[in-house]
Formats: sequence, structure tokens, C-alpha cells
Amino acid sequence: MELASVNSADLKQRLLAILAADAVGYSRLMAIDDRGTVAALDAARAVFRSRIEAGHGRVIDMAGDSVLAVFETAAGAVTAAIAVQQQLGASTGSVPQDRRMLFRIGIHMGDVIEKADGTVYGDGVNIASRLCAVAEAGGIVVSDAVHGAVRDRIVASFVDQGEQPMKNIAHLVHAFQLKPAEPAPSPPPSRSTSPALRLPDRPSLAVLPFTNMSGDPEQEYFADGITEDIITDCSKISGLFVIARNSTFTFKKQNVDIKDVGAKLGVRHVLEGSVRRHGMRVRINVQLIDAESGGHVWADRYDRDLEDIFLVQDEVTRKIVETLEVRLTGNEEARRHDRGKVNGEAYDYLIRAKSCIVQFTEPALVETREMLERALTIDPELAQAYAYLAIARGVEYANAWNGRTADDLEENLAIARKACESDPAEPMSHHAMSNALMWLRRLDEAESAARRSVALDPNSAQSHGTLGIILDFSGRHAEAIESLAKALRLDPEFSLWRHAQGRAQFALGHDAEAEVSFKRRLIQMPGSDVTRAYLASLYGHIGRRDEAGRIWRELMALHPGYTIELTLRVLPYTSPAPLERFVAGLRKAGLVA
Repeated sequence: MELASVNSADLKQRLLAILAADAVGYSRLMAIDDRGTVAALDAARAVFRSRIEAGHGRVIDMAGDSVLAVFETAAGAVTAAIAVQQQLGASTGSVPQDRRMLFRIGIHMGDVIEKADGTVYGDGVNIASRLCAVAEAGGIVVSDAVHGAVRDRIVASFVDQGEQPMKNIAHLVHAFQLKPAEPAPSPPPSRSTSPALRLPDRPSLAVLPFTNMSGDPEQEYFADGITEDIITDCSKISGLFVIARNSTFTFKKQNVDIKDVGAKLGVRHVLEGSVRRHGMRVRINVQLIDAESGGHVWADRYDRDLEDIFLVQDEVTRKIVETLEVRLTGNEEARRHDRGKVNGEAYDYLIRAKSCIVQFTEPALVETREMLERALTIDPELAQAYAYLAIARGVEYANAWNGRTADDLEENLAIARKACESDPAEPMSHHAMSNALMWLRRLDEAESAARRSVALDPNSAQSHGTLGIILDFSGRHAEAIESLAKALRLDPEFSLWRHAQGRAQFALGHDAEAEVSFKRRLIQMPGSDVTRAYLASLYGHIGRRDEAGRIWRELMALHPGYTIELTLRVLPYTSPAPLERFVAGLRKAGLVA
């Protein structure tokens, strides 16, 4: 449609930051391996979407191999672009050089014409696209307008590429190649952390995301849910060491070398598989692989009705235990019973909710609750649904999302209690209870619930991590760091544990270690506001006021509404000292009164 034919009332002119990206050599990659290329493109699109949304941007278009997005701020666009390139670079490290899908990104800040449906047009969009064309594979090029807006706010350097002629643009455009700062080097491992890649002293396992073979992309959540349930079932066995979901799912939709997966995650065996769903029938293929030799240890196929899905998961777990010769404890033997049938519709809503909650956004939490409430309407005794509902409401409270306040915390606790009543042997029920009690500042009871969750699921990174956070709030910072180190070994890609570790180190005055933890967290979660606030405070304490100011300006550009009052109100420390130190550092940096 031509703009001239659109009612002028439906158009508005806006100043926005525009991000344009495209895949390098897409046609060549399609000629080599069309299926693999399409899968890689889908995975890359998911990375772009999540990072753009984390930076408070909006995806306009993902036609073909290109991406177009807009942001209210240049800092948001640049931060998202850096995060995308870092994540895509990490995910393609094991892919042969000639098979890697690399993207180039151009960013411009300028006027655009925005239609009522959200699409944008104009020179601003064209310039971003032209900047993309002059970027290197895996690189980022920004215009002079963007460079001026972010040079004092973003941890990066810029290479001046001079004024560039651009097709169909009447004037030259001054371009800068962006070079992200290198991550801070890791400190020597302390006694409280485990060597990252050492094999555990017991059989170890990573469960890779199962492939959705249903022919319907909308069923992706179902394959993910089956994978997560098998991870959970295996992690309840103390004789196994099992990597958590967040870390294994970084390999989703990648053509991986199993040996590389084993080396990166520090495990001896890898389980992979596929799921095909047709109506209420499910076919699951699984294979266990030795990550050192790459050889197959065991494989099987299961064709069942959806209501028998728990039986399939139990059989897979039982076979892994037998194959790896894992010795079960007496309690584990007693709990090792078939769970029987499940209502297929309720289970479907449950795993939909699980796929939503990990998105960790305000709208996703609304959808999470809706799905869980539907599941409980169908099956009022579904313990995991109560547990995840209480956890979702707690996340909303901690982030002041969806109007959630302290007035809702007693109801959260009641929901968590219902989860424990429905299934006292379900670890997630006690994990939900520990969270609910923690936000109510009943830390002794929260610690007991967290330890019960760990006892029922010794490989639960969530439970070890939450226990660490509770210990930190209780003033036992050294114990907290030890528990969080266990969570990070089980789930090295989950950035929240890294922030909590930094917060405990900061409380102890271990500023060098805390700086590394906070910087690592920002690499994994570039959009975090509270991590930037803590890092700015740390810089205030050690006299690096300029860096504190830069980090604070970056925070304000990404989250203009952030205030320290929320952090001070929500974090349930028993002693005022850790939060007083947080505020004091910001005052030393001249950032708060």
C-alpha cells in the first residue's frame, strides 16, 4: 500500500532507534543444507526476539533472513544488538566455519513514519538497513546519531569508518563500527566454587531439548515440556548428577557435537530425543549417548496415549538408572512408583504455563497464571500447577508487575500450602513454599522448606539457588555463596544465580569478586536493572565514580522508571547492613541523595 493512500490521521512521525539485521550468505547456506539452515534461522530469530524484548524494543518484521526492530532509546537498541551477537556467537562455536549462520546489524536513530498497525517507514529505516549492509559478519555498525547517544553509556569502543555513501540516501552517513568490551577475566577459583568442567564423582547427565517432529511449530512447547519433565524426574535421584533446563536449552535447535556438549557442561552422558504428537497420541524416541566416545549406549521408542505420559517418563528414568548402574537410596526406592494416568488437557495447560514462565516478562506472567488456573479447573489436585502459580505470583511481587503487592503474599502462601497438601513428595511444592515464606520474611521457615526441596530433588538448581538467596537474606553470606556455587554448577547459564552470588559477595565486602559476578550477569542478561544498580554502588565504594555514573546512565536509559525504593522494599534482609551498604555506595558515587 502506498503511503499516499493512507489516511493521514493514521500516520505519526516519531524519533526512534531502528535496528536492522540480516543473515550473511543465507542462500549459500540453504544450498548446502536447507533443513539445517531453516532450523538455525528459527533459533536465531528466537534470540533476536528475546533480546529485543529484554531491551524494551519491538519487533517490526522478520521477513526472510532479515530482522527489523525499533526502540525508544539508542542504548536499548545497542545493548540488545550486543547481546544478540554474543549469544549467537556462543551458540555457533561448535559449528564448522562454513556452516555458521552469522548476522550483521545496523542501528540508526532518526525520524520514522509509524502507521496505526505499528509498521514503520522512512529514511530512518533505510539508513539502518544500509548500515547493516556495511557491517562485517557478526558485527554491528551504528550511525553518528547513535554513537553520540551511547558512547558514554555503553561498555564498548567505536571504530570511525568515516562518511559512507548510501543507496537512495541523499547525504553521506557517518558510520562507526562497534566493538563490545571483552568480559572481565575470571578470578582464581575459591574454595567455595567447583571446577567448571570437572566430571562429578557420580554418573552425570545432560538432557538436550527434544526435537518437535509434529510438523506443527505450535507444538514446540510440548516437546520442551516433555524434556523438562524428564530432567526433573532424573534430578530427583541423588546418585545422578543432572544439568538443569536453562543450561541444556542453550543448545536448542543447534546441530551439536555430543562430545562438545559433554565438555561444556561437564557430564559423561547426554540424552537426546524427539516428540511427535497427533491429537492425544504421543510418540517419543530417546537415545542415551556416551559424551566421551560419542557412541550410543541405549535407545528406545514409546507410543502412548497422552494420559500415559507420566508412565513414559517413569520408564525413561528407570532405564537411565539401570543403564548407568545408579544405586537408589531407600527413600528413592520407596518413591519409585508409577504415577498412573494424567488428564491430558490439564497436563497440556501445565506445560504451556512452564514455557511461559521462563520468558520472565510481565505479559508472560499473566499468560502463565491463566494457563495454570485452567489446569486447576480441570484437575484441582495437580500439585505442580499450584506450585508454579505461587511462584509466578512471587515473581510478579518481586518485580512490581501486574499490580502485585505485599497484600498478595498471604494468598501466595496459601497456594503453596495447597501444592504441598496435594503432593507432599513433589519437590516443586516445597520450592514454592520456600519462595512464599521468603517474601513474607519468615526466613527460618523458608530455609526449612528449601532444604526439604533439596532433599527431595538433590539436583535442583532452583532449590540450591533459592536456599542460597535465603541464606544471604539471613546474613549467612558465606554459606549463601557455597549454595549458589552448587546452583551454578548445575545450571551455569541461569544468570539470576550469578547476580545473587554477586550480592552476597558485595555484602561481605568482596568487591573484586562481586564485580566479576555482576559483569558476568550482565553478559547473560544485558537488560538487568538491579545488577547495574549494584555494580554502580560497588564502583562508588571503590572510588570509580566515572564508571558508576556511566553504569547508572545506562540503567536509566534502559529502565527510566527504576528506583532503588523497590529494591529496598522487596529484599527481605534480616539485618539492614547489606542494603545500607548498597545505598552508601550510590551516595558515594553521587547518584542518590
